[in-house]
Amino acid sequence: MSGRAVRTVDPRRAVAVGIDFGTLSGRAVVVRVADGEELADAVHPYPHGSVERALPATGAVLPPDWALQVPADWVEVLKTAVPKALAASGADPRDVVGIGTDFTACTVLPTLADGTPLCELPDLTDRPHAYPKLWKHHAAQAQADRITAVAEERGEPWLARYGGRISSEWEFAKALQLLEEDPEVYDRTQRWVEAADWIVWQLCGTYLRNACTAGYKGIHQDGRYPGRDYLAALNPAFADFVEAKLEHPIGRLGDCAGGLTAQAAAWTGLPEGIPVAVGNVDAHVTVPAAQAVEPGQMVAIMGTSTCHVMVSDRLGEVPGMCGVVDGGILPGLWGYEAGQSGVGDIFGWFVDTSVPPHYHARAAKRGLDVHGLLTELAADQAVGEHGLVALDWHSGNRSVLVDHELSGLVVGQTLATRPEDTYRALLEATAFGTRTIIEAFERSGVPVAELVVAGGLLKNELLMQIYADVCDRPLSTIGSDQGPALGSAIHAAVAAGAHPDVRAAAAAMGKVNRAVYRPDPERARAYDELYAEYVRLHDHFGRRGAGGGNDVMHRLHALRTQALEKKNSDRKNTSGKDGR
Repeated sequence: MSGRAVRTVDPRRAVAVGIDFGTLSGRAVVVRVADGEELADAVHPYPHGSVERALPATGAVLPPDWALQVPADWVEVLKTAVPKALAASGADPRDVVGIGTDFTACTVLPTLADGTPLCELPDLTDRPHAYPKLWKHHAAQAQADRITAVAEERGEPWLARYGGRISSEWEFAKALQLLEEDPEVYDRTQRWVEAADWIVWQLCGTYLRNACTAGYKGIHQDGRYPGRDYLAALNPAFADFVEAKLEHPIGRLGDCAGGLTAQAAAWTGLPEGIPVAVGNVDAHVTVPAAQAVEPGQMVAIMGTSTCHVMVSDRLGEVPGMCGVVDGGILPGLWGYEAGQSGVGDIFGWFVDTSVPPHYHARAAKRGLDVHGLLTELAADQAVGEHGLVALDWHSGNRSVLVDHELSGLVVGQTLATRPEDTYRALLEATAFGTRTIIEAFERSGVPVAELVVAGGLLKNELLMQIYADVCDRPLSTIGSDQGPALGSAIHAAVAAGAHPDVRAAAAAMGKVNRAVYRPDPERARAYDELYAEYVRLHDHFGRRGAGGGNDVMHRLHALRTQALEKKNSDRKNTSGKDGR
């Protein structure tokens, strides 16, 4: 319980606002507290989107594997999407009892002690490391590898809670990269802040680290972070990172972080002083929205990437998982996270780069997008008809290999291979990746009783059926198009005291459709054969050392990085000589 009483609002009219800060846009939804009815929503695309090629302030080319964002874009969501959603809902602003937020993770930024992002300081706008690093910033792989190796050498007990490997996406790897590549910006960093907590800070004026990101992305286990001696072994200048820049009070999920400030009330059009829920992560906050609050109910939030989250009453050490955290999803239960770095992004990449013009023309003539046309054509195929198997590593591997220097692969292409063949093979590859994760959990004694899917990819019925067949289990689906935002509204209602806890709020406000897709036994058996080939490729190209067969993907990644760095260096030198 947050300890805050509900404002004097008729329970039949009381609403909560949930805001989901995604990769390219932010969405606000207005939800009735009594039954979870979504009255309206509004989206605001980030003007700068995901900054991956050039720094907005200068146009300077970014190195490979970088992904940044601009904090002002997030504030614009508060100023734009929230008032639009509220106006469209017809709700009286005085009936809003609370506001909750969620964010992509790990998206993290350096700030001053008062929360000012360093990228907003006039003398640092040209420094890439002064900007927030988006979750898919993978340029800290070398630091992540060292964080893992030193932890293994020292026998650090927390490493097993993260499946034996620390990701380049997380707080410590990105902070160590900052220290080693731009020590001046590191020295000026007074707070190393998750975006999930920064946005709450802007709303209520209070800085709390939420239990979710602290545990999964910040290596906070059993009440503490990695010790000073360990950090010094990584880099002597990193020894005081936790105490100087990271450590801060941690807020429990569903609690109230503070009241909405006058400034934030002016931005959003909401009443000053209403409760602001402790921050959360987009995937994890979706669990109550999908009514997956019982042990063994795994939620796969499928969009540009996929995050697999689940609560359990037992503690297990699952190789290659993203983490297990006490109270990381729901208070009183162990919360598990795994994931795939690229899913929808892979399908989008293929359509944007590898489909010939006449397919685009054919789709337009029929009033379809290219995804719809390829899905329709692929749906006519029998399992294995295309003769292909793919690895879904176009954006690296988050689980179970935890290696973002891996890359995509398609085996079996011939001159007869058509775009719909490759497209279906990529759909199947992501399903094989999810099955790999499920099997890793079950081999570790953490049963997965149900798979519940949320996210934008739900609309692709062929993809959903492939997942049911590949994983050989019924697939349930969330009953909302706005799972994270609905989950944030659920947490807002709990922070406001409108429901006693997240479980009760989920029962009243969450939505799920059980067993919508059921596996076909014949297709499931056929997929077992294809999956066996996937596993062989997975281990051959993905497992280092004695367990693997070929390190070619890492060698190619290194060659690409060297070539791009030389090219950028040559451009700078040429530009300097020409005086431009």
